[in-house]
Amino acid sequence: MAGINILDDSTINKIAAGEVIERPVSVVKELVENSIDSGAANISIEIKGGGIDYIRITDNGSGIERADIPKAFVRHATSKIRSIEDLMNIASLGFRGEALSSIAAVADVELMTKTAGSILGYRYCIRGGREMSFDEAGVVDGTTVIVRNLFYNTPARRKFLKSAATEGSYITELVEKLILSHPDISFKYVINGSVKLASDGKGDVTSDIYSVFGRDIINRFAEVSYTSENCTISGFAGKPETARGNRNYELFFVNGRLVKSRVLSAAAEEAYKPYLMLHKFPFVILYLDIPPELLDINVHPAKTEIRFMEERLVYLAVADTLTRGITRTELIPQAVTVPESPAPAPAQEPPVHVPEPFETRKVQDYQEMAYTGYREAVRQEMPVQETLFSEGFLAEENKPKHRIIGQVFKTYWIIEFEDKMYIIDQHAAHEKVMYERIIKEVKRGKVTSQLLSPPVIVSLNASEEAALHDNINVFEEMGFTVESFGGREYALTSVPAELFRLTEQDYFLSIIDDLVQNNRIRDPMEVKDRIATMACKAAIKGNTAITFAEADALISELLSLDNPYNCPHGRPTIIAYSASDLDKMFKRIV
Repeated sequence: MAGINILDDSTINKIAAGEVIERPVSVVKELVENSIDSGAANISIEIKGGGIDYIRITDNGSGIERADIPKAFVRHATSKIRSIEDLMNIASLGFRGEALSSIAAVADVELMTKTAGSILGYRYCIRGGREMSFDEAGVVDGTTVIVRNLFYNTPARRKFLKSAATEGSYITELVEKLILSHPDISFKYVINGSVKLASDGKGDVTSDIYSVFGRDIINRFAEVSYTSENCTISGFAGKPETARGNRNYELFFVNGRLVKSRVLSAAAEEAYKPYLMLHKFPFVILYLDIPPELLDINVHPAKTEIRFMEERLVYLAVADTLTRGITRTELIPQAVTVPESPAPAPAQEPPVHVPEPFETRKVQDYQEMAYTGYREAVRQEMPVQETLFSEGFLAEENKPKHRIIGQVFKTYWIIEFEDKMYIIDQHAAHEKVMYERIIKEVKRGKVTSQLLSPPVIVSLNASEEAALHDNINVFEEMGFTVESFGGREYALTSVPAELFRLTEQDYFLSIIDDLVQNNRIRDPMEVKDRIATMACKAAIKGNTAITFAEADALISELLSLDNPYNCPHGRPTIIAYSASDLDKMFKRIV
């Protein structure tokens, strides 16, 4: 066995830097958080070469006193806490005292700072953890930190960085979130000499969303709010049409800190579950204010992970807030007018998304574990939501004003109302109506059954037999009657009425398969996905002609549902075109 060595300080600092400073975006995050903690109202961020070559952060905060400047670059030197007890009441973004020392260990760092009461400021240079110079300088109030040649002395780490364009895209994403998290601070972001982003710092979140995501997104958000003794929530819930293919647009800010949290993501996805297709994730921007003593932010050196002392209550609050916001908004997607093709953009390397550790999990991993109990609590404890439509296409009093134009392609029905044309997919609409009927019957415990004559005979292996016996009450509550037929064969003598004359055997076996895979299912509502499949099989197919009377009855029942917008698999049932959309398409207006 080799001898045990005590590492020198330089090596220790370089190793420690890897935990805090993974890439240029980590440098920007840590330095900007220091600027925010200093009370700055204006922060400028400038990068060159994707932040690998050059990063400059300038603020008008409180500055650093002369005696404290060298201390700031010592590991675990911080002004934010004094003892372990302070970790339970942290109000600042930074507190670990590792950022500046970690950055200085792997880069050339120049710091210029001046406090408001000083005549002159100071310029301090440190390279690879070694002080190079420390002089008086004529600088303005606040602090400027310049970082050059990141990872110059750790070539292995530098080799694994992406291209400058890709590393720069990570920083851009961070700055967007910083703008959203602190609307009271004016940010200016410059890339290679050109201003990329800017915010005015006037506290208007809507204006910041506009500057980050563009003009159109505001019209596709519903504003939400919630207040309790230990939690205040505000923000915006995107309509289902804004859904994305990853969790990058689930934005949660806790006490001004951008965080990643399984609790918050699971709650948001539960609220959106009836409205989104599989593998789609909501676009939400939520601001939570929670007493610091009810949080643990000392989970990881990057400080993006967080734990709540009362996870269940936070879960319920977020799910309730988003559910209320969604159910009080008309969610029919507005068809977007196709613009003229722009000139092709110069080719550039697409940004590579580096997932956070938890993003690699499947949706089931996210929402199972302890959160299964939370989801049940949501159903039992959250107040029943009433969909409030006092005007518009779905309002009861406006239904007589709907004018059914007709069917096209034997699949879609066109309805005119006021200045819009609504297109309804008859298969998706019928699928949703049937699904809701079955769900209501299951919830009431009164599923209508249909006798099969002759019975359908199925053969089960040992594990399937055990699953059937363990869950026979679930099958009975869903409308199945299953009797032994000798050996390992069983007779289906009755099935749910909505399933009659369809693939009864396939559906029954698909539920058995789920039971074998997931062990015991104690609640029929846990096989919702199979109920959705059943509704899909039973629904009117596309390319099928139906009468006006049948269409009218179907549309009326669809629009009476609490959520008529999506089929059980998340596909839209209704889309809308405004008269102005059509005018633009036909060049009647420009």
